[in-house]
Amino acid sequence: MVEVEGRAARDKRSHSGWRALISALGGQRITYLLAGAMTAVVYYALLGLALLMAKNEVPYLFLLVVSHLVTVVIVYPWYRWVVFRASGEPWLTGYLRFYAVGVGFLAVSIAGVPILVEFVDMSIMVAQGVIIVASPPLSYAINKRWTFRDRGHV
Repeated sequence: MVEVEGRAARDKRSHSGWRALISALGGQRITYLLAGAMTAVVYYALLGLALLMAKNEVPYLFLLVVSHLVTVVIVYPWYRWVVFRASGEPWLTGYLRFYAVGVGFLAVSIAGVPILVEFVDMSIMVAQGVIIVASPPLSYAINKRWTFRDRGHV
């Protein structure tokens, strides 16, 4: 009986450690950073693949737009369910808000990438990377306060 109680106490301590880790990873900023990394990987993979397949036959700005559109469709569920845990609002309404925020950043890419490619002589992928580095903090603030805000406290 004593051994069972000892094991139960050990199990409780080990579970509390896991709970703390899960709680820390469940923090909105952490999950947002993970989502941002996932978004960057998906976007770069799609853009890189598109650039390789197009072989300079398709304007790279068009490929930026298409890669962005496909990426937003892929990553929206993660942001909705995991990062911001949004519920109660129709899926399409949330998606359109999410995409509206993304379009602002897409516009910055459409303006900035050609400047870096044509005048600074960067590759398309490096230029896009430079532009994206500044976007996560601003994107987080906009998405938290507008896209996924708690409609019950408006």
